[in-house]
Formats: sequence, structure tokens, C-alpha cells
Amino acid sequence: MVHATTPVLIIHGGAGVIKRDMSPAKEKAVRAAMTKALEDGYAQLKAGKPAMDAVTAAITVLEDDPNFNAGRGSVFTHDGKNEMDAAVMDGDTLRAGSVAAVHRVKNPILLARAVMEHSPHVMLIGDGAEEFAKEQGITLVDPSYFRTEERWQQLQKALKEDGEKQPHADLETARHFGTVGAVALDAQGHLAAGTSTGGMTDKRWGRVGDSPIIGAGTYANAQCAVSGTGWGEFYIRTVAAHEICMKVSMLGEPLQRAAAEVINQEIPSMGGNGGAIALDNDGNIAMPFNTDGMYRGWIGADGVPHVAIYDNEPDPSNQPPAAPSSASAPNE
Repeated sequence: MVHATTPVLIIHGGAGVIKRDMSPAKEKAVRAAMTKALEDGYAQLKAGKPAMDAVTAAITVLEDDPNFNAGRGSVFTHDGKNEMDAAVMDGDTLRAGSVAAVHRVKNPILLARAVMEHSPHVMLIGDGAEEFAKEQGITLVDPSYFRTEERWQQLQKALKEDGEKQPHADLETARHFGTVGAVALDAQGHLAAGTSTGGMTDKRWGRVGDSPIIGAGTYANAQCAVSGTGWGEFYIRTVAAHEICMKVSMLGEPLQRAAAEVINQEIPSMGGNGGAIALDNDGNIAMPFNTDGMYRGWIGADGVPHVAIYDNEPDPSNQPPAAPSSASAPNE
């Protein structure tokens, strides 16, 4: 299948209870970081690089920014540690790589990509993943690098509430279970997806969410790429990212409808919430979410970064999906 494709990049920085009284300084910093992520990722696509290069370039920017729950801004576990997860998937080859429960990897998304490209495996965890990182020359840092006062105070608040709530019942705490992610379509018509997260504030027992689980929070094939953000247990149980892509590639559903059915119907019907970004090989965009907001951004044919946070901000997924191109077949 040959495409004459206009590259597209979509990113997210997490969905949740995003307050409209966010300080102007913080909102400005968040929008600036997302704009830089879009610019750095899209520069790869404009240079003719593969979608995977755009995905990892964009996510690396967000991992390095303490305003996002990934990399530098990761939340704390119940035991006061940072445990990070990440995954990537290449839609053209169906190759994938992921890591979970790493403590010292500066950019977990780069380690996930190394797992995909330089190991015979798909998922590595904990100490073994960090041993592999050393072998691959992936940057390791002291765990103190990930400590931010804001995240530490969120943990202290959550610890005070322990025994009085179920996970995510307190909205002030629940808003920090975001992730970062990216999906991209390159000039060759190939798709890729990636997701990186610090997990859930106050999580225990080595809990792993959906982000590093291929098909749950991260998935890409030849027709569709998805990165999710939300209450991970429900994304795992619905295999949310894979289900969206199967609706598109096997059932021929329009991307926006497929994404909305899973994110805004199926997951809430089970008691979960969150959002996702999705992209098909015709360049259609979907960014459904059922929370107060979702940090999200996109850049396409106009070459201009667009960033939105709140639920009433316009985005391309508010537009009707484009008609499928004659070069695409639902079940290819």
C-alpha cells in the first residue's frame, strides 16, 4: 500500500480533573512544553524520519518537564519511590517494546524503544530493565532526580487519606494519574505510538497500569495508532488501545466513532474514566476524553502546533472524520 501522506503528530499530557483555576504561570509552562514537544517531534517528520522518531522525540520533551506525570515529574508510590513505565509500538512492523517499574532511567521511552530494537523481548521490568539500560548506554540518574516538591506533597495528602477512600475516589488526588503519549503518521504512511507514565500517586505492591501493556494503553498497526491516559485498570480490562484499532482496521469504523465508543462508552460503563489520542493512516484525528480536561496537542498540514487543555477548547476531533482513501482497505 503506497501513500502520499502529510505527516501528523498528536500528543497528550494526561487526562483528569484539570482545574480551571490553574495558575497562569503553570498553564503557560504546560502549553510551552507541549508546543516544544510538538515542534521537536514534527521536525523529525519534516525531515522524512519515521513516525517512531517523532513519537520518542516528543515524549522525551514531556518526560524532561516536571509538570507531567512521566520521567522528571513522576508521582510517588506509597513507599515514597518513583516507579516509571513506558511503551512504544511500530504500526508498520507490529514490533513493540516496553518497560515497567524502573527507578533510575531518565527517559523511560528511550529504554522502551531500545527493548524493541535491540532485544529479543517486548517487556522488561525493574532491575533487569535497568541492567539492559546500562548495556545500551541509556542515561541513568540518581533517584533524587525525579523528586519534585509538588509530587511529594501530593503523596503526603494521599497518605493522610489512606483507609478512608478507594483508589481515585478523591478527585484532588485522582487528577494526578495522568501519563504522556504521542502518536504519529510519517510521510511513508506509517504509524507509531508511545506512552510514558509515573503511574498512580500512592500506588502499592508494584502495581503496573495500562501504559506499558501493549494493546491496553499503547497500540499501533497499519491503519491506527493509540495512546491512552486514564484509570489504567479499566484500559487493561478492555484492552482499550487495541480495541479502538480493531474497530478501525477490521470493522472499518471511522476513527472518531471507534475511539469514542471505547473511551466514552465502554470504559465509563465499567466505572473507569480517562482519555486517549488516536490517529489513522488517512490522517484523521480523535482525542476523546470524559474528564474535566486533557492536555493535548496536534500538528499537521499547517505545520503549526495547536495545544488544548480544557473540555471546551476546539480541536480537530470536533470535525467530521475524513472519508477513507481509496488506497485503504479496512482489513489490510
